[in-house]
Amino acid sequence: MNVGGLIREDGCGGGSCPLAAAITGRAQIPQASATSTSTTTAPQPSAVHTEMSRKVCLAAALLALFCYADAQRRLALPDPRSCANRVRHATYRDGRGVMHSYFMSWEHAPTRNLEVDWLDARNICRRHCMDTVSLETPQENEFVKQKIARGNIRYIWTSGRKCNFAGCDRPDLQPPNVNGWFWSGSGAKIGPTTQRNTGDWSYTGGYGQPQPDNREAAQGNDESCLSILNNFYNDGIKWHDVACHHVKPFICEDSDELLNFVRSRNPGLRI
Repeated sequence: MNVGGLIREDGCGGGSCPLAAAITGRAQIPQASATSTSTTTAPQPSAVHTEMSRKVCLAAALLALFCYADAQRRLALPDPRSCANRVRHATYRDGRGVMHSYFMSWEHAPTRNLEVDWLDARNICRRHCMDTVSLETPQENEFVKQKIARGNIRYIWTSGRKCNFAGCDRPDLQPPNVNGWFWSGSGAKIGPTTQRNTGDWSYTGGYGQPQPDNREAAQGNDESCLSILNNFYNDGIKWHDVACHHVKPFICEDSDELLNFVRSRNPGLRI
């Protein structure tokens, strides 16, 4: 479910961004000393693998600009104790052999009815060495969709984001609504929205147009965050572009970057 080079948030993650500060979202995932997990093994994916290039460095600078643009509401740094005691509802191994744990906000009693905006969702996850989910293979996408269906959840936030802020004028990101989407949790680019086989965008929305349609732009709200809606427009469980200020439940996924950051600074901590 991702194509092209990486867009990294190295300027904001891992504590290397001078603007980053450890803030608490509207709610934290309460800590648990032990949790049960279910494991799912995915078949080999048919995802397109692309070559990493020097554009990674340019992307790091662009995402540092994203930190600056959000100076009033910054990305949270992980809290080591919260990382060690994070609640995990499921684990999943993709075809690359990468295993991550996942937290579903509606499956945890203290957050069962919690709905937050896109950035708050990320920060709740990040304090626990996780990030909102990045759907990087078709199999992981189906895994998440099954969780949404079984929970009868109307919608969730993912880490998907459109590069529409200062510094996103790179030629390969134009036009942003086609080539500017990426997973902020991992930095991986999402394929062009005109190539429907590189994502799971809905064929319809509030205006009856294929997603992403930036429907709220006329109201001054750029629909620059990626949500999964559950049959909202009689279209099944599909990706939609949504203005980031809307509030929704969320799924957290282990962040290798944040886990490695905490491990490197807390060698005696088991996470």
